[in-house]
Amino acid sequence: MTEVLPEIRRIVTAINADGKSYVAEVGPSPAVRTVVERPGYRVTNIWRTLSTPVDVSEPDTITAHAGVLPPQNGTVVRIIDYPPESRDPEEVRRQQLATFRTLYPDADHRPQGNHPGLHETRTVDYAIVLEGEITAVLDTEKLVLRSGDVLVQRATMHGWANRSDAMARIAFILIDGR
Repeated sequence: MTEVLPEIRRIVTAINADGKSYVAEVGPSPAVRTVVERPGYRVTNIWRTLSTPVDVSEPDTITAHAGVLPPQNGTVVRIIDYPPESRDPEEVRRQQLATFRTLYPDADHRPQGNHPGLHETRTVDYAIVLEGEITAVLDTEKLVLRSGDVLVQRATMHGWANRSDAMARIAFILIDGR
């Protein structure tokens, strides 16, 4: 089994009654999701906004978040840990179907084509590789991304495949689109 990455530490700041900034919260996110059928796959939802421009003092609502999409006119920040993909195509298909059924029923999931995890979201996504490497799978090509790479995904059909032997960690910022 591949080594599990440490949990994400979420730090939230605020402004006190005197107008001074301070650290209001330090600790794990209260919104971590996993899929039983996909050991090692962990989604840590960090924060979401409900509108643009955002009310910077709005309360934390990340525990109410469900699915992949951000709220209408909002954003969501999440970090996903990807274990190495199975070499068995049927197992990959089974794990991807379970992931979309369990966590992302709101995605336009189309498991045919280049990869059983292909899906489309009406969002602009900033995908920032924090650790390891991941393959971005598109309709017409595949591209290996490594730590430090940033992919700007603009409502295109895409999927993610960890074809290495080590865990990968990707930060995603999803912005609602039209």
